[in-house]
Amino acid sequence: MTETNNKNQKMVLKLVVIVIGMFGFGFALVPLYDVFCDITGINGKTNTTAASYQAVEIDESREVTVEFITRTNTGMPWEFRAETKRIKVHPGELNTVSFYVRNPASSDIVAQAIPSVSPGLAALYLNKTECFCFNQQPLDSGKEAYMPMQFYVDPQIPEDISYFTVQYTLYDVTARADGLETKTNPFMTTQSESGK
Repeated sequence: MTETNNKNQKMVLKLVVIVIGMFGFGFALVPLYDVFCDITGINGKTNTTAASYQAVEIDESREVTVEFITRTNTGMPWEFRAETKRIKVHPGELNTVSFYVRNPASSDIVAQAIPSVSPGLAALYLNKTECFCFNQQPLDSGKEAYMPMQFYVDPQIPEDISYFTVQYTLYDVTARADGLETKTNPFMTTQSESGK
């Protein structure tokens, strides 16, 4: 009888250790996944800081199509769209596209755009020299503006990537921005300033 009790106690102890190990692994999975994605570039995240454009050789023998998709997060009232839906670029060539925003709400709103790239591997080769996504974007009630994005595709982009999509999701971060000094983005132009 005591031999059976000892076996049962050992089995219960092993199961408890397995459950604790599984919980610990599950807890560590998110940071491990983030590290893995940062190393491999498969998560579609782009750089959060501006790249510097140095005179690189433009590969005019290739064209890469870049598509821009915009959306607003649930509850974000802004109108948000890409002025250029799709552009064909040569790797190494500096390009500028513009995005339109309008705040129809009755209050001022501060927004933050979060980009993602699909397929994720293409994110490694998308270099933004200027982007509205680097900063929070305050916009007064009833105002509209144009926000530029300047970028180039790295000439080292693999031959099998001839098309990729950049999606921007716009979030309302007004609650987090309250009390912080938010500066107007010097690259954002209101419609009256742009002459449209």
